[in-house]
Amino acid sequence: MSGDPLALGAFIRRHREKIPPLQAGLSASGRRRTSGLRREELAMLSGVSATWITWIEQGRPVRPSLPTLDRLGKVLQLSHAERQHLFHLAGKSDPQTEPRPSAVAPSLLHILHTLQYPAYILDRYWNASAWNAAAATHFIDWLPASPVFGEKLPNLLEFLLLHPHARQFVDDWESRCRRLVAEFRADVGKHLDDPEMMRRIAHLQSQSSTFADLWSAQDVVEREGGLRVFQHPIQGRVTYEQNTLLPAAHTDMKLVILLPYPHEDTRPD
Repeated sequence: MSGDPLALGAFIRRHREKIPPLQAGLSASGRRRTSGLRREELAMLSGVSATWITWIEQGRPVRPSLPTLDRLGKVLQLSHAERQHLFHLAGKSDPQTEPRPSAVAPSLLHILHTLQYPAYILDRYWNASAWNAAAATHFIDWLPASPVFGEKLPNLLEFLLLHPHARQFVDDWESRCRRLVAEFRADVGKHLDDPEMMRRIAHLQSQSSTFADLWSAQDVVEREGGLRVFQHPIQGRVTYEQNTLLPAAHTDMKLVILLPYPHEDTRPD
C-alpha cells in the first residue's frame, strides 16, 4: 500500500488547526496566531519532535510508524473514518480499526443460500467461511457437504496447490495458479501487519514449490471474473462464468459466484 506524503501533511495540518488547546487538555493562555494547536504542541502530545511535525506537514517522506499514527489520531481526535483516512494516506493499515475476520453476516448467508448455482464466501486468508449446497456438490474435494463446527476452514489456495486432485479438476491448472497467487498478493498488501497472514504465507511456501516460485515472482493483479473450466469427477467437463462481489460492509470478505457460461463456443483462447 503506497502513501501520499503531500496529502498526509495537508490532512494533519488541517486537523491540527481545528483542535482548540483546551479540547486537547492544554491551556490557551498567551497570544496565538491560530485557534488550533501549534506544531510544538501537537509534537509534545504525540511524543515526536516539532521538527518531525514540520517535515511531515511539508510532505516529506518521513514514514510514520503505526504507534505514531495511532497517537496522532488520538491527539487530533479523529473520527473512525478520519482515522482510517490518516492511515491510508500514510500507506498503512490501521490494526485497531480494520475489520478482523469474523462470522459471516446473516444478510450474506441469506444471499448465499438463495443462489441456485455454486457460491462461496472467502475471508481475508482465502478460507471458505461459508458456501451453499451447489458449491459443495461442485467442489467435492474442497468443500464438505456439512461443515463441522471447530474444524479448520477449507482454504482455496491450499486446495489448489496441495490437494492431489486439483491439477485434474481445474482446467489449465498452471495458469490458474499463477493468476490466483498474483490476486492473493494484491490482497495481502492490505494486511501486512497481520502475523497470521505471514504465517500462512510461510506455510504455503514451505509446502508448495509452485507457490514459492510464484510468490517470489512478485506479480500483482486485481481479482477478475471470466471463464472457469473444471473437469468434474462425476459431471465431466463443466464451464462457468465466475463473478466476485465485495460486500461494502464486510471488506474482508468476497462472495464468489459461478454462473453457467452462456457461450462456451466463443470463449477466449
